Amino acid sequence: MKARGLVPAPARAPLPAAPVAPAASVRRLSLQVTSRLDGLLQGDHLGYLPGPGTEPAEARAYSPGDDVRRIDWSVTARTGDPYVRDAVAERELETTLLVDLTASMSFGTARSEKREVAVALAAAVGHLAAGPGDRLGAIVLSDALRRLPARGGRAASLALLHVLQSTRPGDGAGPSLAEGLVAVANPPRRRGLVVVVSDLIEPAARTGEGAPGTAGGDPSWARPLRMLARRHDVVVAEIIDPREMELPALGVLRLVDPETGRHLEVQTSDRRVRERYAEAALARRARHAAAVRRARAGHLVLRTDRDWLPVLASFLATRRRLRAAGRPSTGR
Repeated sequence: MKARGLVPAPARAPLPAAPVAPAASVRRLSLQVTSRLDGLLQGDHLGYLPGPGTEPAEARAYSPGDDVRRIDWSVTARTGDPYVRDAVAERELETTLLVDLTASMSFGTARSEKREVAVALAAAVGHLAAGPGDRLGAIVLSDALRRLPARGGRAASLALLHVLQSTRPGDGAGPSLAEGLVAVANPPRRRGLVVVVSDLIEPAARTGEGAPGTAGGDPSWARPLRMLARRHDVVVAEIIDPREMELPALGVLRLVDPETGRHLEVQTSDRRVRERYAEAALARRARHAAAVRRARAGHLVLRTDRDWLPVLASFLATRRRLRAAGRPSTGR
């Protein structure tokens, strides 16, 4: 059973369908996110920072103070004088959003559902990655895998946001996160930025991870994430709900997995049950963090019971500081 899908269910009723988002609500969400970002994150950008890039440029004679790591040894050997090769800074960025909107993302016990946080974050990424020449695309996971080609401009960003808001949650297990990561990597494209928005938890049938209280290994998405991060700059935004971390003491609680329909009754008045659940949930999150860290991807953790914007601001500030120091911007 999926830990992320454990939600109180008085009856075996299908999950309510998400309403189709009218254009006005899409623009309103975009404007709300943009105004908050502009007030707090002026000058921040999710893409590459200005400075040396990876595209080779012309070779030139070495000057005192040049980075010796830029020495072009083949030209130096031919001429007998030291030469360095500059790199062209990457000004145009292609950003790909991988957004998990499967059934379990329609769960929230605090300020919002996980899918609402995911859509708001997608709007923020669209705003932050909207520099001149930049393009934004997406792969959406719901009942099926949907690919939205990368395009530039505000109209493309609003169209993508409309798709996310109007995507209905599935009533069963959709494509896995691992399948989505493979889809991002294929076909191969120029190096860019990939932002993965998901709760990261998959059904026990797909991974050895299992539900709280069971031992497990790496999640099934760990290897595709590592492969993707070898070429692209990857940020993983993990969205969690407080009830996925601990159970309330409410007596007998009937739970349902929205992606399998499986039901389970749990005696939450038993302190040992709640402690075992909390320990297993903490261990599961530690496995997720370790898998993201091994992939050398950035890790952003957002919660449904807290404002996501200050967390994003802190993440971007740390990312910018580490890059300015020449260190990889991985970790939370």
